[in-house]
Amino acid sequence: MRNELLTLIQAEFPIAKRPFEILGQKIGCSEEEALALYKELKEQDIIRQTSAIFDTKSLGYRSSLVAFKVSDPKAAAPFINSHPGVSHNYERDHEFNLWFTLAVEPDSVLGLEGTVELMAKEVEAKEFLILPTKKMFKIKVQLDMTGKGAKKEKVRHKKKKSFELQPHHKRLIKELQEDIEPIKEPFAGIVRRLGIDYDELAHLAKELEDGGYMRRFASILRHRKAGFGANAMVVWSVDEAKAEEIGQKVAQYKAVSHCYLRPTYPNWPYPLFSMIHGRSKEEVEEVVADIAKEIEPQEYRYLYSTKEFKKQRIRYFSDDFKKWERRYG
Repeated sequence: MRNELLTLIQAEFPIAKRPFEILGQKIGCSEEEALALYKELKEQDIIRQTSAIFDTKSLGYRSSLVAFKVSDPKAAAPFINSHPGVSHNYERDHEFNLWFTLAVEPDSVLGLEGTVELMAKEVEAKEFLILPTKKMFKIKVQLDMTGKGAKKEKVRHKKKKSFELQPHHKRLIKELQEDIEPIKEPFAGIVRRLGIDYDELAHLAKELEDGGYMRRFASILRHRKAGFGANAMVVWSVDEAKAEEIGQKVAQYKAVSHCYLRPTYPNWPYPLFSMIHGRSKEEVEEVVADIAKEIEPQEYRYLYSTKEFKKQRIRYFSDDFKKWERRYG
């Protein structure tokens, strides 16, 4: 029942008055049992957070993966982490040893490149790479806790019904990006604060999802505590003329949670990026060997994370972005 619940809530956590009643029905237990199990997994720190997963680009933010070459990643990390648009920051086993994702507001004074340059100067980075997404093939962090899934899966991209975000959408986004409380009615506060009912809450959330602003409302797990002790960023040097076709093939592997096409540089010949998860290093490397056999890259390499400095969701439409720029810009 534990693994069934964890698998289920990674795909979707119900936005409803009594979500644990719905989850209990799906895994064959009572509302009380489902809630107790969720609380236990939260206390064990296996469930990191349950909240909305938003699409940064659709919300108007500019974002990129950034790699720094620094003398001391541990010393550089606090300043990088201070930016509210940094959601992930890792030390990796490469000469470019500090890797982070950065997002800046639509009306940022510094802009993305200016923010990176300021950060690089502050932490005395010897070199840096700005690696924005050119093409996204897959973004789906969903660990198969049951072990019953196939090695590959179809990757589906929803058609967006784009619309202009209104003030009430932005108020809801601010609410949905916060971690839920493990109680029977975790959305009661949102309903009360926004002055809406549960039907309207579900409708507006679905509207955000259909518009491409919200990918899903779901739980994120702490991989290692959930039993997935290894993950690697694997970068691939491939024929750029065939990179889109190759990227689609790589994305089909279930162990691949992220797959992107990014720019290359004279000192960085890897346009294709993938994040691969496994219960062990051997399991990850087995998946990589299968992929390499299928796509026949010119070259590839592992970038294992050796230290996690930051991993948290961005708080969109927060004043913290402007405060950071006023302080350091």
